[in-house]
Amino acid sequence: MKTIGLIGGMSWESSAVYYRLINDGVRRRLGGLHSARCLIWSFDFADIEALQRAGRWDDATALMIDAARRLERGGAAFVMICTNTMHRMADDVQDAIGVSLLHIADPTADRIRADGLRRVGLLGTAFTMEQDFYKGRLAGRHGLDVLVPDADDRQTIHRVIFQELVQGRLLPASRQACREIIGRLVERGAQAVILGCTELMLLLGPQDSPVPLYDTTALHAQAAVTMSLE
Repeated sequence: MKTIGLIGGMSWESSAVYYRLINDGVRRRLGGLHSARCLIWSFDFADIEALQRAGRWDDATALMIDAARRLERGGAAFVMICTNTMHRMADDVQDAIGVSLLHIADPTADRIRADGLRRVGLLGTAFTMEQDFYKGRLAGRHGLDVLVPDADDRQTIHRVIFQELVQGRLLPASRQACREIIGRLVERGAQAVILGCTELMLLLGPQDSPVPLYDTTALHAQAAVTMSLE
C-alpha cells in the first residue's frame, strides 16, 4: 500500500470527508482491519481564504508547494490537493515535487466520459467557475463542453460556499437556490453537473438534480484508493 499525502484544511469540513472516504475505500478493498496509510497537512483555512480574496496567488502557490514537499519528505508516494480551487496552482506544485500529484479534475472527467456524457455544468467557487485552470483542463484534456452559471448564480454559489458550507452551515434555502441553479444549467443543455467544490456534496445529493451529479470529493478519494493499492 502506497502512502497518500493529503493537502487539506481547505476546508476541514471536506477534508474530514476525504479521510473517511479513503479509509472506507481501503477497508472495502482489503477487508478486515485495514485502513489507509496517509499523511495530512492541514492548513488554517482563514490564511488561505485571505490570500484568495486578495488575489495573492503567488503567495498561495508557495504555501501549497511547501505543503507538498513536506508530505513528500514524510514519505508520501503521491499527493492530492483536497480542494478544487487550489488546483489553480496544481501544475506548479507538480513541477516542484518528485512524486505524482493526483489532479481532482481527471477522475471526475474520466467518470463522466465513461458514462457517455460530454456537456456538463460546473458549480464551485467563483475562482473555479470563472478562471480557466479547471474548465480548461476539462475541455482541453478531456474534451468536455463545460457550462457555468450566469453571474448572479455564480455569486450565489460562491456566497453559499464561503459563508455557509465551510463553516458547517447547511441551510434549506441555500439548497433550494442551488437546485434552481442546477435547473437553469439543465435548461441550457447540461447533461450532468459537476460539484466542483469539495463542500458542495455536504449540501447537495442526487435528489437535488434532474441530471447526474458528479461529486469531485468522492471521485478524488476513490482514485486515491486505487492509486494507493495498484
